[in-house]
Amino acid sequence: MPDATLDAKGLNCPLPILKAKKALTNVPSGGTLEVLATDPGSVADFDAFCRTTGNELVESSADDGVYRFVIRSSA
Repeated sequence: MPDATLDAKGLNCPLPILKAKKALTNVPSGGTLEVLATDPGSVADFDAFCRTTGNELVESSADDGVYRFVIRSSA
């Protein structure tokens, strides 16, 4: 169960990433943030975001046009 959930459905790049970055500041180190998005570009965006920030992309899935990401906070 994630520590927090961010509903970024309907938002286009770069808003899902920017909102996730802000939401991660409220997640404890080692905690997880679940992000729900509908932008197909978010798949590559969240992969790159986690690689460059040191956060871990624990899970990435898609179901009926909704992309779900679970990110473990490194801060």
